[in-house]
Amino acid sequence: MADKDVIICRCEDLTREEVRKLIEAGFTTIEEIKRVSRCGMGPCQGRTCHQLLVREIASITGQSAEEIAPAVARPPIKGVKLGTLLKEAESHE
Repeated sequence: MADKDVIICRCEDLTREEVRKLIEAGFTTIEEIKRVSRCGMGPCQGRTCHQLLVREIASITGQSAEEIAPAVARPPIKGVKLGTLLKEAESHE
């Protein structure tokens, strides 16, 4: 399967080819790639793509996966139902 057909981040529709081009362009951390591509910023918040991205960075840079710093998580890290927000807003009225 060609790199352009392998999806790394399903939420942002980012392919392995695009990730590899970013790494080769000098974006070699999770945070850098996240900021330029939105990888890991979709509805799954990186639950699916984070490990794939770590593997790609490690493969190209020669680092071990343990050496690669994880992404910084910002709340909310889970989806919140609109009904939950509505109930919260009504309780403050």
